[in-house]
Amino acid sequence: MSLTVLEIDALTFGYSHEKRIFDNFSLTLNSGEIKAIVGPSGVGKSTLFELILGRLKPQSGTIKGSTVSQVFQDPYSSFHPTYTIREQIRDVTSMEGYELLLGQMGLEEVHLDMLPHKLSGGQLQRCSILRALLMKPKILLLDEPTSALDNLNQLDIMKLIVEHLDGMGVLLITHDHTLAKWCADEVITLTTA
Repeated sequence: MSLTVLEIDALTFGYSHEKRIFDNFSLTLNSGEIKAIVGPSGVGKSTLFELILGRLKPQSGTIKGSTVSQVFQDPYSSFHPTYTIREQIRDVTSMEGYELLLGQMGLEEVHLDMLPHKLSGGQLQRCSILRALLMKPKILLLDEPTSALDNLNQLDIMKLIVEHLDGMGVLLITHDHTLAKWCADEVITLTTA
């Protein structure tokens, strides 16, 4: 049975009162569901994530959600440069079940004991997704999560995320319309007003 993990109702937000990014925007996300957010740069895709995370406050409307994990577009900005990957994953999760996910991600134990700059962009992004999944969130926010990966790895990682949807809903920001259509239950296109 799917449960509602995120409910956005009549959201209004703008960085100024004259120019609104969202005006009476609503969205519902259930567990086991992927919704893709597409649209040109500057239309408010990342702003929506900031609102969901509570880093920005809506001018009106409500956002009700469960526990959230996020995977950023730039994996280098999501890891501290002087701590190993393992230390940074342990900071936020028990690491229960990591061995199975590690293999599915195409990663090895040795990668976890490296500093972020010793890994390729693709390896580091897979570590970022590993950390997010191990946190067992109810909502997983993915901001261009496969942009650092080649096409084959993109598909493998998105298949892995689809396999782990039990009890979790996913919001995916992407410029890749093909990827959005392939994996999402619904594609939401944001446009400028």
